[in-house]
Amino acid sequence: MPIDPYILLLLGTVGLAALLPARDTAADVASGAATAAIAFLFFLYGARLSTREAVEGLRHWRLHVTVLACTFVLFPVLGLAARALVPVLLTHPLYQGLLFLTLVPSTIQSSIAFTSIARGNVPAAICAGSFSSLVGIVLTPLLAAGLLGNSGGGFSADSLIKIVLQLLVPFLAGQLLRRWVGGFIARHKRVLGLVDRGSILLVVYTAFSEGMVQGIWHQVSPARLAGLLAVEAALLAVMLSLTWYGAKALRFPRGDRIAIQFAGSKKSLASGLPMASVLFGAHASLAVLPLMLFHQMQLMVCAVIAKRRARDPEEQATATAAPAAATPAAAGPRTRPR
Repeated sequence: MPIDPYILLLLGTVGLAALLPARDTAADVASGAATAAIAFLFFLYGARLSTREAVEGLRHWRLHVTVLACTFVLFPVLGLAARALVPVLLTHPLYQGLLFLTLVPSTIQSSIAFTSIARGNVPAAICAGSFSSLVGIVLTPLLAAGLLGNSGGGFSADSLIKIVLQLLVPFLAGQLLRRWVGGFIARHKRVLGLVDRGSILLVVYTAFSEGMVQGIWHQVSPARLAGLLAVEAALLAVMLSLTWYGAKALRFPRGDRIAIQFAGSKKSLASGLPMASVLFGAHASLAVLPLMLFHQMQLMVCAVIAKRRARDPEEQATATAAPAAATPAAAGPRTRPR
């Protein structure tokens, strides 16, 4: 089962913030840098999204609607139901983070990778992840404002202005300038990928530094952390079951069911961390903790499922059907060309 190396970097960043949190002037500088990094991230998201590919992907609308319903309807419903676990298993701040986790869009890279390993519909996974990310840029902040109330920024003019300026405006700018900068981004994909991840590390350091300065980490005990892990494991198990058997009930073919399961059951760390920084401010450190834990958990579990899907009896029957069908022709009489 894989351990994402990036999770180790994130944990190292959290440790650095615990030992050397940014204070006073350094905190202001880090906050300003994190704000700029978030804007740049969403500019890159907009510049990378091909409008033509998105329009072509609409042809498979049933699959995309199913994934979006899993991501932005079923997940939030389960998140709201988890309110009953406060204060038995979760503290209220941890529950706020768990609920925010259920509002985040799906992943792209890992959904594609696991769909490919399981021999599913990879193009559908690409489009589903892209649509989820695109819709989440608008829908996640609005859902957070509505469901989290003042803890998530509420419907105040200040929070809406932050969402528009730090998320939507850079994204739209990237879309508008894609014609001129798309080629450069494609040629320097690896370098810009490092910039992406470095920006997220800066956001995490800023958020956890603010949390350390305000002393909010005293609210998390080992018992509460264990309770959070148990709740997230149950949440992931329910969503993996609903996406697989629900897609089967909707009569999707096997390849589409695989894409729906992996795209509809996962949450994006790359999108969620910057959004949490904008929406939660000084309380972002507790808000992103459930998302960081869920991200690693989903990678480990989905890696096992993807390998098992590749060895499903149904998949093996499909793989052997072609050679079996070709046998009569191969065994038929041979004619010599004249």
